[in-house]
Amino acid sequence: MKIEVKNITKKYGEKLALNSLTFQLDEPKIYGLLGRNGAGKTTFMEILAGQILASDGEILIDGENPFDNQSLTESVCLIKEGNNFKKDLTMKNILKINSYFYPSWDQKLADTLVKEYNLNPKAKVKTLSKGMESALGIIVGLASKAPITVFDEPYIGLDAAARKKFYNILLEEFEDEPRTIIFSTHLIDEVSLMFEEVIILQEGKLALQEDADVLRKRSYAVSGSLEQVKAFIQNKEVITTKQLAGMMTAYVFGNMEEAKVSGLTVEGVPIQDLMIYLTERKGA
Repeated sequence: MKIEVKNITKKYGEKLALNSLTFQLDEPKIYGLLGRNGAGKTTFMEILAGQILASDGEILIDGENPFDNQSLTESVCLIKEGNNFKKDLTMKNILKINSYFYPSWDQKLADTLVKEYNLNPKAKVKTLSKGMESALGIIVGLASKAPITVFDEPYIGLDAAARKKFYNILLEEFEDEPRTIIFSTHLIDEVSLMFEEVIILQEGKLALQEDADVLRKRSYAVSGSLEQVKAFIQNKEVITTKQLAGMMTAYVFGNMEEAKVSGLTVEGVPIQDLMIYLTERKGA
């Protein structure tokens, strides 16, 4: 499903959560939606899921607005960090309700994941630990088979082994049935290899949208003497620089092969570090 984000602005009183945000997602991929706290990620996801309205601009899914549009909202599954489900319902009831709402619901997958995470279907949400509630959200998100599935920090309370299990199952399901998966996380180093495209928000604006492989190949750090590095980065797209005792490190977006023949020390930049450096830049 094609997603068009057109000059979306969202205000909460005087606070500007989104500021003329514009970009487009054209095909089924695993997208990494990144940014610091307060960048506008959750607000964007709630508008995409049809849960709230923008103050200005619009989001279109295959040309239609998702707000108050059941044919679209049943195609979008948003799993947030918490409070996804009514506390007095049992897990069994929640899975049953969602099976009615999502036309592509996979009950066999849901049952398998309940066993995989060792959950008690008869337990009420209010009795669950944070990790168990997160596991329930993951089950609903994966089993919904919604054409647009959005995970906003879905693993709070899960240990490293449980998170890894989630990542592996997500990849398996995506390979079997590709869909648009938007994944917002602060544990970027854990999941960045899954991303096919990266979107970085800063203060409600788009700081970067790029193919993840391009970012990995073209984002690099060069280190050497102050004079050498300054000479090398002339006319380059420099993200940021650091200096210490006559030495300099510059983080650059460009041709890494050119850097390798320069005689300087060259290293790749992890996507998590790139996000930090980009959002540190004024006017990024």
